Amino acid sequence: MDDPYHNNVNQQMTEGGEYTYTQDGGGQDGYPYQTDYPPQEEDAASDATEGADDDEQMYEGEYQGVPHPDEIKEARRAARLEARRKARLAGQQQEEEEENLPEQYETIMEECGHGRFQWMLFFVLGLALMADGVDGFVVGFVLPSAEKDMCISNSDKGLLGLLVYVAMMVGALVWGGLCDKMGRRKCLIYVLTIDLVFSFLSCFAQGYGFFLFFRFCSGFGIGGSIPIVYTYFTEFLQMDKRGEHLSWLCMFWMLGGLYASFTAWGIIPHYGWGFSIGTEFQMHSWRLFIFVCLFPALAALVGIIFMPESPRFLLENARHDEAWMILRQVHDTNWKAKGEPERVFTVTNIKTPQTQEDEFIEIQSDTGTAFQRWTVRHMTMLQQVMANIMSLSAPELRLQGLFLLIVWFCLAFSYHGLGVWFPDMIKYMQYEEYESKVRVFHREKVERFHFNFSLVNQIHREGEYIHDKFANIEIKSVKFEDSLFENCYFEDVKSTNTFFENCTIKNTVFYNTDLWQEKFKDCRMENTTFLHPKKGCHLNFQEENDIVIYMVSFLGSLAVLPGNILSALFMDKIGRIRIIGGSMLASSACTFLLLLSFSQGAVICWQCLFYGASVAAWNGLEVISVELYPSSKRGTAFGILNGICKFAAIIASFIFAAFIGITKIIPIFLAFSALVCGGLVALKLPETREKILS
Repeated sequence: MDDPYHNNVNQQMTEGGEYTYTQDGGGQDGYPYQTDYPPQEEDAASDATEGADDDEQMYEGEYQGVPHPDEIKEARRAARLEARRKARLAGQQQEEEEENLPEQYETIMEECGHGRFQWMLFFVLGLALMADGVDGFVVGFVLPSAEKDMCISNSDKGLLGLLVYVAMMVGALVWGGLCDKMGRRKCLIYVLTIDLVFSFLSCFAQGYGFFLFFRFCSGFGIGGSIPIVYTYFTEFLQMDKRGEHLSWLCMFWMLGGLYASFTAWGIIPHYGWGFSIGTEFQMHSWRLFIFVCLFPALAALVGIIFMPESPRFLLENARHDEAWMILRQVHDTNWKAKGEPERVFTVTNIKTPQTQEDEFIEIQSDTGTAFQRWTVRHMTMLQQVMANIMSLSAPELRLQGLFLLIVWFCLAFSYHGLGVWFPDMIKYMQYEEYESKVRVFHREKVERFHFNFSLVNQIHREGEYIHDKFANIEIKSVKFEDSLFENCYFEDVKSTNTFFENCTIKNTVFYNTDLWQEKFKDCRMENTTFLHPKKGCHLNFQEENDIVIYMVSFLGSLAVLPGNILSALFMDKIGRIRIIGGSMLASSACTFLLLLSFSQGAVICWQCLFYGASVAAWNGLEVISVELYPSSKRGTAFGILNGICKFAAIIASFIFAAFIGITKIIPIFLAFSALVCGGLVALKLPETREKILS
């Protein structure tokens, strides 16, 4: 029997070898259909289509329980949509929790109050800041003695100051980033420990190479203290207390300068305060000064061991229970000291989301060997620090970060540049005054004379000294030019800045003197003997330690006290921006007074005025730097800004020192321009007086 539908169906073969049949004219109802089977008898075809929905096409496996491909696609599409919906809801919930954390934390800190706990932390962190201030003065104070004790050349002397600042710059960058991942307290302990260990070793370093290495490592450690200290203390303060108490904290840097100046003044000039073991190991008073400078860092390290970690850092890293315990400790300590021990800490739960980075570290920490876990942790931490640094260029942080960087650089450039210029200018004025009093002797002839008195600040040209004796005397800043020494005897002679140029020395004996070959330039020696010479460099504490330098540093540090007090009192009243801009513009006006510095007293006076005017800008800048950035990036950002500060100090020290004795106009113009530029840019920064820490 012929198939009644055969003439109305076109047969097509698909790529997979399956046959598709499409009805040309349609069936009885006009609908096409598909099948994988060849033409069937009428009854068979009728049985095959029995029960089928007229609206659906048939496919193989329909009656074997295999889902239709369209159904599979639809199910997958629905699953993806559901997953996206859940992810969107989870993200919204996380954002809400993150947005609520700053307000919730501020409320908690208000409930904890401001009292004994904050004051204890204030003094401990203040000692750490004081240690940084001391280290900033140590190298400058010991260098005049150290360069003689270790025979440091002028180039090596400049290298010491350079490397210390480079180390502090690197330390600020490294430890600022690490404190956002490792914790404020832990990093501060590491910083102080490194500073203590290597500063202690530098006290006993006899060679210049070892001394340079130890001071570099010490600078790397203490360089990270400023970013950590301000970040740490900020997170224990409520909004209305931040500006004032961070400004009070800045005073400890001033105290560090006072401590260093006072102890240097009292210790270094006293040669008898040292000791020696043989000829190889000598412990002079300048080494004792370095040892005494360790006390602030040691006291800070002992104190910080008993302080807790920042609860804000713990909350940012999803360590809720630890943060809650610390906040309760702060609450109980403060209210117990206020006479209300019965007050209960009402916070029961603090919700913060756990980050994927934390989960990654937790998963990896449970696998592999101990070394593998250590490697994973630290490599992951390094990646997180680098990602944190890169995140500072985000659009919402980029512009304010650029403004802050410019203000930091300008203020540091002028402040540290003039900080080098002031003492060097005083030394140059002393040198000019000393040179103006030099006595010149021309063609003098001295025979059979016993010089038993010191020769000071003299020039002898074309003189003749025959059968003369120089015994038990000091020759200070004396130059002999084109002179003759014949049958002379030098015994127990100490010399400072003394040279013989183009002289003829015949039949002369030098016994137990520090006159060695380097002090004889283009001289002719005939039958000359050196017995028991004092080779090397030797300290002369009466000459090398001018107390005027210590007094200048002491007065400069003391001069910032009024500015510190005023900035602390008005920081929360008139705002950070006005404090910074006004202080920098006022400091720029003070630089013009330096054109009137024609004497040492005038330089000291203008130095004190400049320091007193500029310290308010430093305080405001440090306050706003910790308030502008979120907690997860606060230490990293402050470390970068403080590193820029050290970089500016390095550049300024070379530029300003190069013009000593040449001109005053260029250094003054550079300082003025930098301060005006920084002050105007500071006015573009956002005010953070009423900003909750994000």
